[in-house]
Amino acid sequence: MEANRLNQKGKALGRGMLLAGTAALLLAAGCRQDMQDQPKMIPQRGSEMFADHRGARPQVLNTVARGQLHEDSYFYTGVVQDTNGYRKEQNLMPFPVTMEVLKRGQERFNVYCTPCHSRVGNGLGEIVERGYKPAANFHDQVRLAQPVSHYFYVMTHGYGAMPDYSAQLTPVDRWAVAAYIRALQLSQAATTQDVPSGVQVKNLQDVAAEDGLPASYAQPWTLPSTAIQAYPHDAKQGTPAMAPANPADPKISIPASKPAPAAAK
Repeated sequence: MEANRLNQKGKALGRGMLLAGTAALLLAAGCRQDMQDQPKMIPQRGSEMFADHRGARPQVLNTVARGQLHEDSYFYTGVVQDTNGYRKEQNLMPFPVTMEVLKRGQERFNVYCTPCHSRVGNGLGEIVERGYKPAANFHDQVRLAQPVSHYFYVMTHGYGAMPDYSAQLTPVDRWAVAAYIRALQLSQAATTQDVPSGVQVKNLQDVAAEDGLPASYAQPWTLPSTAIQAYPHDAKQGTPAMAPANPADPKISIPASKPAPAAAK
């Protein structure tokens, strides 16, 4: 009889443990962690995991992202460090200029530069004829005196009314355009002595006639009456589209102090 009672207690205990185990399984299934509730670091929030309690971790020292080594700083900036500590432009290309480089520069120049500077670089592009601020003339004495890296610098950072073209032109394309600008300058001021022997030189009017263009096509372009010069420039700060690498400090005007009021008598 005693054995029967113990047997019944054992069965009851087993059923209780089974029910408890089933309840635990159901509870665990109800506490699952979905993707929308995943453990993660939230930006700008603290964390108890690290000693400094910052969830956003600082970059590892001396690491460089893939494709951003940029060992040749002149290739990516167009300036070098001068002895006085300032940036200095150079009349030097960072790689050899071949005919392929000039053709690439011409193609990119015709796409991005001609709307303002025109195909020949005289600053009288199509949008200037429609009232936009006149662009730089690459053939005046100021631009002819600029080093070749100056054009790379301006394309990278922009100046005045000209935005930067670093998003549209890769560094190698910016250098190609700078090389083509220099070739364009030489072509517009070339003489018969610059032509290799045995090469025939044609008159522009004859070339225009052969291509079925009007005779006026080869004549010098004049600034249209709709063009405007929006603001007079400060010579100390450079002329738009010919920014120096180290612009002078802007002029600061301090208004005169007002006289102190007379003391009451």
